[in-house]
Parts: sequence; C-alpha cells; structure tokens
Amino acid sequence: MARKTDIPPSYYGEPRKFDPGFRGPIHNRGCTDVVCCVVFVIFILGYIALGTVAWIHGDPRKVVYPTDSHGQFCGQQGTPNANKAILFYFNILQCANPAVLINLQCPTTQLCVSKCPDRFATYLDMQYNYRYNKSYWEYYRQFCKPGFDNPRKSVAQVLRDEDCPSMIVPSRPFLQRCFPDFITRNGTLTVANKTVFKDGLGKTRSVIDLRDAANRVTAMQQGVESGITSLLDAKEVGMKIFEDYANSWYWILIGLVITMVVSLAFILLLRFTAGVLLWLIIFGVIAVVGYGIWHCYWEFSTLRGKPHGDGDVTISDIGFQTDFRVYLQLSQTWLIFMISLSVIEAVIIIILIFLRRRVRIAIALLKEGSRAIGYIMSTLFYPIITFVLLAICIAYWAVTAVFLASSGDAVYKVMSTPDKCVYANLTCDPETFSQTNVTKVCPGSQCTFAFYGGESLYHRYIFVLQLCNLLVFLWLVNFTIALGQCTLAGAFASYYWALRKPQDIPSCPLFSSFSRAVRYHTGSLAFGSLILAVVQMFRIVLEYLDHKLKGAHNAFARFLICCLKCCFWCLEHFIKFMNRNAYIMIAIYGKNFCTSAKDAFFLLMRNVVRVAVLDKVTDFLLFLGKVLISGSVGVLAFFFFTRKIPVIQEEVPSLNYYWVPLLTVIFGSYLIAHGFFNVYAMCVDTLFLCFLVDLEVNSGSAARPFYMSSTLRQILDKKNSKRRKDKRERGR
Repeated sequence: MARKTDIPPSYYGEPRKFDPGFRGPIHNRGCTDVVCCVVFVIFILGYIALGTVAWIHGDPRKVVYPTDSHGQFCGQQGTPNANKAILFYFNILQCANPAVLINLQCPTTQLCVSKCPDRFATYLDMQYNYRYNKSYWEYYRQFCKPGFDNPRKSVAQVLRDEDCPSMIVPSRPFLQRCFPDFITRNGTLTVANKTVFKDGLGKTRSVIDLRDAANRVTAMQQGVESGITSLLDAKEVGMKIFEDYANSWYWILIGLVITMVVSLAFILLLRFTAGVLLWLIIFGVIAVVGYGIWHCYWEFSTLRGKPHGDGDVTISDIGFQTDFRVYLQLSQTWLIFMISLSVIEAVIIIILIFLRRRVRIAIALLKEGSRAIGYIMSTLFYPIITFVLLAICIAYWAVTAVFLASSGDAVYKVMSTPDKCVYANLTCDPETFSQTNVTKVCPGSQCTFAFYGGESLYHRYIFVLQLCNLLVFLWLVNFTIALGQCTLAGAFASYYWALRKPQDIPSCPLFSSFSRAVRYHTGSLAFGSLILAVVQMFRIVLEYLDHKLKGAHNAFARFLICCLKCCFWCLEHFIKFMNRNAYIMIAIYGKNFCTSAKDAFFLLMRNVVRVAVLDKVTDFLLFLGKVLISGSVGVLAFFFFTRKIPVIQEEVPSLNYYWVPLLTVIFGSYLIAHGFFNVYAMCVDTLFLCFLVDLEVNSGSAARPFYMSSTLRQILDKKNSKRRKDKRERGR
C-alpha cells in the first residue's frame, strides 16, 4: 500500500489536502494487470518456441535458390550446381497451360545452367550443323542433362527421355530463371528482332506464345498473373535506381547527418527561444510557400509565353515518364503546383488568424517542455533504445517468417507430356519411380520436383503459424512503443509535479520511470498493446481481402470491405490516442490499464475544447518544424544533385534519376526530425494532461497551489497564494 506522503493530488471525490512531501509519480505502487502480464510472458515463450521449431524445419535456401527437377538447388556452394545459379526450362511453351497455376508445376524438365541461351536454335538445327562444325554441339550441350553426350541420338528419343531441349530461345535471367528476352519495337513484341520462330518439331510459332508461357511461370512464382514484359521493364528501372544509390550513398549519408545536426541544434535553441523559433517557423513556412507560388507562376507564365512550345502540351498527352524533368517543361505542371501551394498558404493563414491566442498557449507549453527536457536531457537518447528493440522485433519476425515459409520436404509429382495420363500430377518417389508401371502406362513420364510441403500436422498449420507470428510481432512492436511512451511520461511527470524546479525533481527520473514501467506495469502495457495489435491484425486481413477482390465484379463486397477498412482505420487511431493518454496516467498514478484509460478519457472529455485546440495546435507547430527541417535539407539536396551549386559541381555523382537520392534525403530527414520531435510531443502531451489535472484539483490556495509555470498561470489568469509563494521563495 502506498504511503500517505506518496499519494498525489487526487481528482476523485473530495480533494485531499496538499502534501508538501509529494514529488511527482508515486513510487510505492503495486503490480497492475498481472494476468495479462503472465499471458504476455507465456506468449513470448511460445514465440521463442515457434522460432526454434521454424529454424529446425526451415531451410532459407529454398527461398534463395531455385530448384531443378531433381530437387537440387541452383547456385548453392558445395554442390554440383555451385556455378549454375539460373533455372532453365526445356520447353517453356508447355508452361502456357492454365493448369500451371493450379498445380504450381510447369510440365517440362527444369535444369540448372550457368547462363541463359542467347540465340534461337533447335535440336534438329544442331544435328545438321554438327556435321560441319562441332562447336554447335558444344554450345547446345550446356542446356542438356549432365552426362548426355550423344548428339546423334534421334529427336524422338531425345524428347521421350528429356535429354535435351527441343529448342532454345534468346533469354535473360529474371528471378534467377531464364525468360525470353522480350523487346517491344514500334509497338510489336519481339525476341531477337523476330516475331515468329520454329519450335523443336519444325512448327512455326508466334512470340505471343512465349509471352503467355512466361506469364504463367511468373504468375506461378509470384502468386499473381502479371505480364513478364512489364516486370522486366520494372527490373531495368530498379537496376538504374540501385546504381544511383551505389553512386550517391555517401552524399545521402552526409545529408542525413546534416539533418541530425540541424535537428539537435533546433532542440537546443528551442529550449531557450521557443516562442521566437516557432513564430519564425510559421512565417518561414509562409514565406517559403509564398516564394513557391511566385516561382510556379513565373515558370507558368514563361512556358505559356513560348510560341509553339510545350505550354499547350498536357500531362495526359505525354503519359507516364520516368524522367521527371519532362514534366517540368509543361505549363500545366506548374499550374497544378501553384494552385496546390496557394491552397496550403490560405489554410495556414486562416488557422493562424482564428487560433492566435491558442498558439500562445501552445508556445507556453512548448517552452515548459523545453525546460523539462533541459533538466532531463537523457530523454533525448531514449529513442535509441526504442529503435534497437524495434530492430530486434523486426529481425526476429522476418527470420521466423522466412524459416516458416521454407519449412517442408521436397514433394515430387508425375510429369507427363500426354495430357490424358491418369497418373499426371500424382505424388511419386524418384528413387522407386522406375520400378512402377507409370512409365509403361504413360511413356515419357518423369518423377520431377514440384514444391516444398508435407502432410504432417506442422506442415498443415504453417499458414496459421504465420498468422501467429504476425500477431505476436505486432504485439511486441506496440509494447515496445508503449514502454517508451510510459517511460517518457513518467520522467516528464516528475518534472511537472515538482513544486520547486529543479530542486524537487528526483534524481535519474528516466531510469526510475523505466524501472517502474517494467517492474509494475508490464501487464498494463501489454494489455493496451494487445488491443491495438488485434485491430491492426484485422486491418491487415481486410487489406488482403481487398487485394483479392480487386478483380472481382461483386461491387457490394468491395464496398463493404472499403467501409470496414475505413472503420478500422478510425478505430486504430482512436485506440492509439487513448492508449497514449492511458500510459501517461499509468506513469503518474500507477493504476491498471482500464482504470487509467477511463480516467484519461473522462478527464479529456471534461476539457474537450482544450484538447481539440491545444493538442492539435501543438502537433501542428511540431509538424511545421519537421517540414522546415526536412524541406531545408531537401532544397539543399536538390541544388546539389541537379549541379546548381557551382563550388561543388565536380563532386556530384553521375545519376540516372536525380530524384532517387533527393527523395531518399527528404524522407530520411523527415524521419530523423520526427524521431527528435517525438520526445517533445510526448513531453507536451504529458505536461498537458498534468496541466488539466492541476486545473481540476488545485485552486491556487496555500493548501492546494498550482504546479503549472508562471507563464501558464498568467495566460489563464491563475494565481497561487502569496503566503505559499513567500514560503517557496524562502525555501529557495
């Protein structure tokens, strides 16, 4: 039971007499939500057991390496296929059968090769040219089964025994598999400048047949039937983006370091000149947006004034272009920019006009938060702990998911060229296949590798285990965030409820708050995190269903899914808001989650106007700071990567798309600024909640003085008793 001197000012029933011994969050508290704590520990132990079982049964090589018809990995070191990292299909035309998507198996021999074919050729062509030049066979044999060395064997026998492919086509590797090298020329799909070719039996075939077969294989590997041509184009763009990152990573890192320095300097300056800096942010953003409007108008007028130029060309006329500089030559682009910036400018000005008094209160809260962080500087480094814990959770989840996905034994099925074979697609054993009568009933059939799986209880419930892996992962991530929020709230509450600052602030408030949260409130934090994780799980399921229903014609089902997604999005954000305030109450008063959430909810509802205005104005001001920092670094990066800084033009790397490092710097800068400002946001939220409690339970009398700063008391016309003030002055 808590000692009398540890009981904080209560706002339930009759207010207690002021206790001069109170120094912030109570220290003598009991464990809360013990049942949920036990369940949480059991789930963690079960999660460890799940990872262990997955690591025992899983094999990441099944995900990394493709597998040939004999169940051997392509490209794995220490095996005969060590230098053969690409999977080659003997007759990819047979993959055009729609049954490929059902059976997840292309009915043709698959072989590991070191490189893909670079020319059209057939087995018949090879036999004809072999009489004059042995090199034809030396090239063709690398796509035949190892050990086959009889180029004079008849085509019928070769096709029956699947010794060699009946034909090869120019290909290139994609997803570690040989796919035809499709190129679109003048709107016509070609392979090696050909639209038709001859297959191994002398029949003329169209390149469209190759595309259909490649689409089936791609759909089998990716789970969706997307076009191979578009995927290859995406790969080409991806390679260029990778090259840009390889050439500019050093400068991207410098940009992010600059962001860290600017963010840290911003925080240090905010500690002393919060009001000046925040007004500078507001007017700075207004000025930047205003300059943007003027620049957009100037570009628009210039392009419009060009005779027979690009001013009359619209975005729809040129379509999608990977080079964004093309769009900057259109007047319509600058008109869209100008209208968007004008709307943003108008919204900012209107908000400032109507909420100027509330902005003053928000500035006072931020100043108070600056002082709190000034006294508890260790809070600035706590996000590093959160980042490390989140990285561990993400890594464990990803590794477990990969091992679960790669669990299972090799499953072999009967592959038969005749479509009417009664044994087709049945499981088989490659070691005893030759002793069965399948080869007699279905000549030419083979027992080939199909996929990894199994019939055991573990293999049947792998999908369920993946869902459990995802749910516990979400639970742990939310718990890590909750632990950080509760820890910071406890530290900042220690500052607010110290009547004499900094004399009454306890030593090591951050460590003390962290210890209290872990020792007493693991169950409460786990309870709130579980509620949020379940809602997020439902959202993921809805996203999956929405993805599956995109091609469906059931409009009602899609409308229902859309409504549910919207409802669960709102529910998730509401729970996040309530959890955040509940954790603050837990850090202060040490009660269980439900009681703290209820107390926080009714406290906020009794002050709904202050919550709606002050909280959002504070968030808006912090957001402006993030935008100014990331925007400033982004402008600097833009001028650098577009070679508009004469002093260091020679240092700029050669890039395919300058927007790749630019967007990376802007996005990374915003994340870094967001991480620094999150500490401030939690500080302001904690002080604001304490401020509301202070207003309700205290009156400024000698028995119940206000704990808020003198600035806040002046704004709200609140005063403390002079007698108590004199005592405090003498105490100092």
